[in-house]
Amino acid sequence: MSYIGKEPADSFISFAKQDFSTSATTSYTLDNAVANENELALFINFVRQEPTAAYTASGTTLTLTSATASTDDMYCVYLGQAKQTVNAPDGSVGSSQVAASIITGQTAETSIATDDTVLIHDTSAGALRKMTRANFVSGIGGTNTPAFAANLGSHQTISNNTTTTVSISTELFDVGGCFNHTSSSTTLNGLTAPAYSFTPNESGKYLIGIKSLMSTNGNHYNISYIVKNTTNMMEMQNQDEQGARRSQFASVIVELNGTGDYVKMQMYQNSGSSQTLYAGDEHTQMFGYKIIE
Repeated sequence: MSYIGKEPADSFISFAKQDFSTSATTSYTLDNAVANENELALFINFVRQEPTAAYTASGTTLTLTSATASTDDMYCVYLGQAKQTVNAPDGSVGSSQVAASIITGQTAETSIATDDTVLIHDTSAGALRKMTRANFVSGIGGTNTPAFAANLGSHQTISNNTTTTVSISTELFDVGGCFNHTSSSTTLNGLTAPAYSFTPNESGKYLIGIKSLMSTNGNHYNISYIVKNTTNMMEMQNQDEQGARRSQFASVIVELNGTGDYVKMQMYQNSGSSQTLYAGDEHTQMFGYKIIE
């Protein structure tokens, strides 16, 4: 398409403006040279002045008919001087200027990384802000990890009148790699983990549960323990009078730090002879997970 004059700009345009520091004078200097006063819109105390009658201008010289006072507010707009920018003026873009495809046309994500950002509206500032996923979910939601569940892998003999650590050796799952299912102390996540213990590397409150099935021969105590480090946190006790297998279940919420606290399962019986602790997830098991706070 042909046209006469300057080529239209593919950008946003605003007129240049100049503020003056007023004093008792009629002479002022312009930031931009003009051919005459008609290229200026001059305002004194927010009232537009008439060119030629109230002022004249040539080059960078502005001359007033009457002197201003130091308390006057004076500025001019250069009618022939426009500024161009590729950025839209602040606050000029509304919902009607934005197509729905700006969102719907983007790739749909099914997961979000910790350092990915989300867009939120800050009501106190009346502005859009961005925030990383890590900061956005801090203190809310989360996952119940570390977490584990493990069984007694094979029947275990519990000696008479002896507190014995249960050989929980068959893992069902271990999210975070914090359960030691071996018979010796080992290092997990940089922490020393005793045999058959859960040693989380994250501090917090944990739900720990145990269940057991032990043979009996009558008239004795059968006790299951949840032990934190060397302290008994919970126990379940049965006194048998008939001579039968006894099932027990116990659970506790316990505070664990992520620098070496551990929990394990122990059994005790005083039948006068050794008794059998039965294996399998339906019989003897230990589990635990971090509680979302």
